[in-house]
Amino acid sequence: MDLSKTQLVEMYRKMVTIRTFEQRIDELFSQGILVGDLHLSIGQEAVAVGVTSALRKDDYIMSNHRGHGHSIAWGVDAKRMMAELYGKATGICRGKGGSLHIADFSIGMLGATGIVGAGLPLAAGAGLAIKLKKTDQVVAAFFGDGASNQGTFHESINLSAVWKLPVLFVCENNQYAESTRISDMMLVENVSDRAKAYGIPGETLDGMDVLAVHKGVKKHVDGIRKGGGPVLLECKTYRYFGHEVGDPWWTYRSKEEVEEWKKKDPIGSFEKRLISMNLMTKEDAKLISQEIKDLIEESVKFGMDSPFPEPQEAFKDVFASPYF
Repeated sequence: MDLSKTQLVEMYRKMVTIRTFEQRIDELFSQGILVGDLHLSIGQEAVAVGVTSALRKDDYIMSNHRGHGHSIAWGVDAKRMMAELYGKATGICRGKGGSLHIADFSIGMLGATGIVGAGLPLAAGAGLAIKLKKTDQVVAAFFGDGASNQGTFHESINLSAVWKLPVLFVCENNQYAESTRISDMMLVENVSDRAKAYGIPGETLDGMDVLAVHKGVKKHVDGIRKGGGPVLLECKTYRYFGHEVGDPWWTYRSKEEVEEWKKKDPIGSFEKRLISMNLMTKEDAKLISQEIKDLIEESVKFGMDSPFPEPQEAFKDVFASPYF
């Protein structure tokens, strides 16, 4: 294994942070304190952490509508993310983006988008920029199984393949595109099977196992850096909640199905693994959990106490200088 004890524990910490953050904002939305729209990735934490832990800090990521986990895993500040959800001026996008549009260019987080599949051509564009600059960076683009049936998916992968762009396409296959089961949308068994049509490598990973995801990304990322072109990875995972807050998920899937997937919970299974490897104790896990709960509560207070943007702020960040 290429990971140290410090790195492994940090991966665990990030997964717990993602889940705790999302559990808390789910409560705030349910109470009517936060408003707008909310898409949770609870159950999918291993994908975000597994992928980002295998990349370099000077790489880039492109997210989607379910992007809190990607953002936290990549290092976006939790307090400023929380303030963004509150619509406050201290938010990561100054309160103008909300849950669906988290971005932090300063650390290479190129943004989330509420339009399914819209991030894929942007990732290809970032890949082209990298190639023109002649650096060995990589851009990882996260998208769901539903997006794999969008035209942007096929166009972006085809262009990236032809031009050998350094893009890692990461499909988080959580089994449902909103309320439609993936088996009702495509006849191939795996999303990664579609890589063959574009002449690029494709592989399906266990998206409930953070180390399996990390290993799968490491296997391919060096080849991408060396000019080998894009790779399509599919991480089979599961979201425990509905497509969005208010989605009646029980109308299109059974509670038994959800419980079966929860038996493979990425955080619980990784915690047991670290304990069995003598890298962490149950007491360590409790301490980490409490530290993160405290951090999230600090983030909530920061978001509540921060000011709303001034009205004139609506005209800023619309056009790039010097065109405004």
